[in-house]
Amino acid sequence: MTTLFEEMMTGLDEVDAFLAGEDTGYKVSVPAEVDVKAIRKKLKMTQARFSAVFGFSLDAVKHWEGRRRTPESSARAFLTVIARDPNAVLAALHPQKAAGAARKRSGASKNGTKKTNRTSPGTTALATTLPRHAGTGRSIPAASPTANRGRRNDSFVE
Repeated sequence: MTTLFEEMMTGLDEVDAFLAGEDTGYKVSVPAEVDVKAIRKKLKMTQARFSAVFGFSLDAVKHWEGRRRTPESSARAFLTVIARDPNAVLAALHPQKAAGAARKRSGASKNGTKKTNRTSPGTTALATTLPRHAGTGRSIPAASPTANRGRRNDSFVE
């Protein structure tokens, strides 16, 4: 078993080798162009949904699809992974929704009993899933700008 000091020294030796040109590290080839619109259409998502689900800004998606901008290399790499295995990306980014979708496909609930499918025909579980409270499992309603109108906020006391 190595100690923390030995692991740190090994890491520093690797840095020295890289800086001296002895070790070049890894080279990843990223495609020069990615067809964002084709990826999005294959997933049957709107621009807004695609940007929200995968963490892109809506403006960026619009500019990429309109060929006004080109995604940077990190975004092209991420888009390539999305194109190859969108389910793996969704499971990594949204683990609770992925687990819920798997339960829905199997027909089981959290406690193992059979559940009926409440989504309407033609919709996906991802599109209809609302955020859930961690303790109760109930849906969390969207915040309303008028929800706290007229109420005093006593939560912060100096």
